[in-house]
Amino acid sequence: MKPKRENDNLVDHEEGLDSESKRRKVVEESSPSPPPIPIANPLAGLANYDDDDEEDENQWRRAEESSDRRVEQNGNGGDQQEDEEDEDEHEQGYSQGKRSREVERRRDCPYLDTVNRQVLDFDFEKFCSVSLSNLNVYACLVCGKYYQGRGKKSHAYTHSLEAGHHVYINLRTEQVYCLPDGYEIDDPSLDDIRHVLSPRFTKEIVEQLDKNKQWSRALDGSDYLPGMVGLNNIKETDFVNVIIQSLMRVTPLRNFFLIPENYKHSKSLLVHRFGELTRKIWHSRNFKGQVSPHEFLQAVMKASKKRFRIGAQSDPVEFMSWLLNTLHSDLKTKKNKSIIYDCFQGELEVVKEIHNKALTEKKEYGNDQNAVSKHTGGGTELEAAVTETSRMPFLMLGLDLPPPPLFQDVMEKNIIPQVPLFNILKKFDGETVTEVVRPRIARMRYHVTRLPQYVILHMRRFTKNNFFVEKNPTLVNFPVKNLELKDYIPLPTPKENEKLRSKYDLIANIVHDGKPDEGFYRVFVQRKSEELWYEMQDLHVSETLPQMVALSETYMQIYEQQQ
Repeated sequence: MKPKRENDNLVDHEEGLDSESKRRKVVEESSPSPPPIPIANPLAGLANYDDDDEEDENQWRRAEESSDRRVEQNGNGGDQQEDEEDEDEHEQGYSQGKRSREVERRRDCPYLDTVNRQVLDFDFEKFCSVSLSNLNVYACLVCGKYYQGRGKKSHAYTHSLEAGHHVYINLRTEQVYCLPDGYEIDDPSLDDIRHVLSPRFTKEIVEQLDKNKQWSRALDGSDYLPGMVGLNNIKETDFVNVIIQSLMRVTPLRNFFLIPENYKHSKSLLVHRFGELTRKIWHSRNFKGQVSPHEFLQAVMKASKKRFRIGAQSDPVEFMSWLLNTLHSDLKTKKNKSIIYDCFQGELEVVKEIHNKALTEKKEYGNDQNAVSKHTGGGTELEAAVTETSRMPFLMLGLDLPPPPLFQDVMEKNIIPQVPLFNILKKFDGETVTEVVRPRIARMRYHVTRLPQYVILHMRRFTKNNFFVEKNPTLVNFPVKNLELKDYIPLPTPKENEKLRSKYDLIANIVHDGKPDEGFYRVFVQRKSEELWYEMQDLHVSETLPQMVALSETYMQIYEQQQ
């Protein structure tokens, strides 16, 4: 028990309290307090760079003490009242599950003229340049570097004191702050930076993209066409760049990814990174005339488990197949539908004939109903033909090129053969037989039963064996406009009130140049607003003639169905 004089002082100090608070205080003072229970903190010893500075206080103690102090609002001075306001804010944050505090908003920041838009680049991953953390990252608008937090112990706060850089933008919330003062800057002159950080599109803007003929101007004075910007080749990533540029010409796919609300339900990082890259390519207010797909490539490496990675050349056909299937699986609904299948999915009827020759000692005659016996000089041999018919969906069609000539001509130069596209399309007429070896020897016949809105064709130009990769140099002659498939592929009759749409126009043509292991990829794409063709190779974008598109060693094509 405490002495009487100390208890009197306690009663005098608690004069302003009500009877309930007084009784609780006396009981707490008189009873011995239990020893605190130690709680293991897995984050002990780690630096915390949250925006709040008061992080060492326990949340439950804040709420308990602030409820008592609110009763004493009239008994203390101005300093005590300010402390109560802080505690009220902490209690409010505690009740909401997070801490929050009022931040002063000002429009008259004296450091706005230090913002340097020339050094801002938001294409790279949002990591602190010091701690390498991706939590609560701010970009310095003076030097362009990324730092974590804005509290008094944070890297951004330290950088503001050391370098004298005072304007920072939160890369997630897009709020701009002045450090070390800590107030928020509310100035409309910073909206262009927010638009570059996160480009925005409305449905009205999206619908007019294919009609827009206006050029845009970057900060360095260079002109660029929205949607026709170059992509940075980080390190042997041209196989990714040509696929991205080709998919940007697929109008429904592009329109879908330009509006984030269409895929906000998806938790896939690859989906959101592809959407961000799409919006940056088609944004008309960029600071630069090119875009770096760095964040998208990081998401590709993670989603593909480093099957496709920076610094290792890969096949665009394999990457296209993986990307479309992965995006579909991340976006599909319960009915197994997605924007990927809506654009690219067609249907094939596959007839497989498996011939199995075996001697009579190894296989009995009655085991196969379709077996046909034939007599040879050495005895009776069985030729079993099993026919299987199935229907399967497809996202792209592979075309076989005729083998190149083995011998040189009189001038001692190899003749580069040419083949019309219609000849190799006969593979899908339902009658032409294709011999396959894997997984077992069989004779295949393919028949297209449903055409997609966008047809992806790829020419099997590379063959691999145990020693090296060989490239087939055969040129394919194809039309740029009005490819009529029904003349070469028998198509099923359409249903009532439906029109058979079998005419296609080329919108993208991927080309491989050079040797099989040392070559590079470029792509020809069409700009719909003016029906002009552009050749794109990483950062280089130049206008070209339609006649030049068909003079190259085409590797993959995307055709759009005429409506």
